[in-house]
Amino acid sequence: MKNENIAVGLDIGTTKIVAMIGRKNEYGKLEILGVGKSKSLGVHRGVVNNITQTIQSIQTAIAEAEENSGYMIKDVVVGIAGQHIRSIQHSDYISRSNPEEVICDKDIEQLIGQVHKLAMLPGEEIIHVLPQEFKIDGQAEIKEPIGMYGGRLESSFHVVVGHAASIRNVGRCIQSAGIELSGLTLEPLASSDAVLSQEEKEAGVALIDIGGGTTDLAIFKDGIIRHTAVIPFGGNVITDDIKEGCSIIEKQAELLKVKFGSAWPGENKDNEIVSIPGLRGREPKEISLKNLSKIINARVVEIIEQVFDEIKSYGCDDPKKKLIAGIVLTGGGSQLKHIKQLVEYITGMDTRIGYPNEHLAGNSDEEMSSPLYATAVGLMMNSINNNTKSAILMSEMEQSLPKEVVVEEPKNEPVAEAPKAAAPKNESTENKIKRSFFDKYVEKIKEFLDNAE
Repeated sequence: MKNENIAVGLDIGTTKIVAMIGRKNEYGKLEILGVGKSKSLGVHRGVVNNITQTIQSIQTAIAEAEENSGYMIKDVVVGIAGQHIRSIQHSDYISRSNPEEVICDKDIEQLIGQVHKLAMLPGEEIIHVLPQEFKIDGQAEIKEPIGMYGGRLESSFHVVVGHAASIRNVGRCIQSAGIELSGLTLEPLASSDAVLSQEEKEAGVALIDIGGGTTDLAIFKDGIIRHTAVIPFGGNVITDDIKEGCSIIEKQAELLKVKFGSAWPGENKDNEIVSIPGLRGREPKEISLKNLSKIINARVVEIIEQVFDEIKSYGCDDPKKKLIAGIVLTGGGSQLKHIKQLVEYITGMDTRIGYPNEHLAGNSDEEMSSPLYATAVGLMMNSINNNTKSAILMSEMEQSLPKEVVVEEPKNEPVAEAPKAAAPKNESTENKIKRSFFDKYVEKIKEFLDNAE
């Protein structure tokens, strides 16, 4: 039990904060040990705008997850989103001093290091450098260059960029909540790990994650990430429209959207009416469901059209870039009635709702397989891939002295390190790059936060 790889994902959203603790069972599925949820008070459109409230919300979610699981959380993998995120395509190359030597990890790291020197706009920082396809001495379409010979190594990269201040604010909130930051992942990438199959990524697929404050897009083709985007609109804008259009309070608008809302206005008859209690003894309000769905439809169409513009800018009309697997919808907004039909109508592409249940163990709570938790499940999977022990059993902590814990750690290290050194073939170049980059990037944030003290 002590060598267990316990993973923790923390999804800091605009409407909710979710902390999820889990581990891999003997069948390779994720077993959820505990979940903590709290209302997100200090986040607007994916960006922290109130440090104190965000810290409190994180602490509430963490405390609930710890109580439900019996584990104490040490560190978390966090998702990054928000309207400040943008992505660019970039190509770069290195000339190797000795072409007679095989290409190794150092060459890949050197190539990625060059991309990190790209000139960014003031206040921006590179979050992800994701290699797409390599070229060796002019030979194209190489996915795994390690072990090959060549003098000139080049690659096309998908570079994700964000505001440094926004990223550091997230780091500050986590540190102030009393936990460590073990990794950062772009939220649409985390969601894609949870709901997309490898076959879909190979065939070509667009993942649309409709959250409370933002709608995230990730496009895959030939198993490689091709395009990412964050649209600064989500479910909250729909709720605001209902609030204004029906002259009711936000709580009632949200309830109306979830219980009676539909993205397709033709579904409701003219005589279908819902009565809303009036405030402080005022007369109840009668709201037509047809009008409600018209309000929802107008905003959802706007969001989907913006996402479709991004999909078209990737070039899906080109036969080579065609997205055969179509669109996968996930996130809380994907639970809106008839949204699948509306997306198919606007885009003309096959659409399905993405549930993270494929990776979850059979005994998992049914609620956890909701699209609402796709990002949290993806972040937890990312934490498992990093082989971090992010939580410790509380009973284990009570029984052991701190000294014993310190002595135990080195004993376990060689066991964990051995497979890494012995299995370069099994781990893809992309995973190794992601890991080495995350380690450096998290160190940079920790160093910044320490100096800020």
